[in-house]
Amino acid sequence: MRIGISLPDPSGPDALTKVRDQIQRAADDGLASAWMSHIFGLDALTALAVAGSQAAPIELGTGVVPTYPRHPAALAQQARTTALAVQGSLTLGIGLSHQIVIESMYGYDFGRPLRHLREYLDVLLPLLAGEAADVTGETITGHIGLSTPNEGGIPLLVAALGPRMLRLAAERTDGTVLWMTGPKTIREHITPTITAAARELGRPDPRIVAMLPVCVTGDPEAALIRAGKVYEMYGLLPSYRAMLDREGVAGPGDVAVIGDEDSVTAQLEALAEAGVTDLVAGEYTPGKDGERTRALLKALAQP
Repeated sequence: MRIGISLPDPSGPDALTKVRDQIQRAADDGLASAWMSHIFGLDALTALAVAGSQAAPIELGTGVVPTYPRHPAALAQQARTTALAVQGSLTLGIGLSHQIVIESMYGYDFGRPLRHLREYLDVLLPLLAGEAADVTGETITGHIGLSTPNEGGIPLLVAALGPRMLRLAAERTDGTVLWMTGPKTIREHITPTITAAARELGRPDPRIVAMLPVCVTGDPEAALIRAGKVYEMYGLLPSYRAMLDREGVAGPGDVAVIGDEDSVTAQLEALAEAGVTDLVAGEYTPGKDGERTRALLKALAQP
């Protein structure tokens, strides 16, 4: 299992410098990857293009860029430009986002998410591969080619949690990127569903990128309370709530990886045994606990 980190989404005029420094630190620490969310702060792909081009090359991923606000041709153009800036080290993670965001904030219809994503991929995938798209769909249309310099194709992951989305990810992409999904759910639902679908189609076993809060600490109770507060909103969103219910836990803090070095190592080993190919740690505690967390991640990332 490869070990990576989730990059912060800083503010202020030096925000991109902070991202660059975090990427460089991850590379210096021997971590395999650094991933950036795309919510309401920095544009993830722009930030990775600027900051990643100034740091040592490691895998840089988006976790994830919402599909609805961007036509797939516009996203392909931006992703290929970003890949060029970071010497081909980009992995593009995309997702539907959530109904409250897409309908209430952006004003798009969220009524047919599976159809939307399938047709989105019909346009996006050929464009990422340097080919033209010629698609007339019910939700997405694209008749376009791009002259953006291509870096030999861009790995694509889809945020998929339900069975149909997981099968689509297995059929069309390199795998899935997860958030707030615990080891039991990964072992019993995510891994068998997406892996079986890929094997039925004769495709390689997919990547399963699991993003989870991680804290190495001598006070796990305090770290659990902090995780519950920091990530509280994710327990209210239906897709994540469904995964937490499947896991049998009360809230986001309960799927955080928390404990001393031995305990966290054991929990990460359990995730690897559950089928996780890439663990992306959300480091959410400052100070000594933050230093302990990074020290363990650094140690576990060494070959």
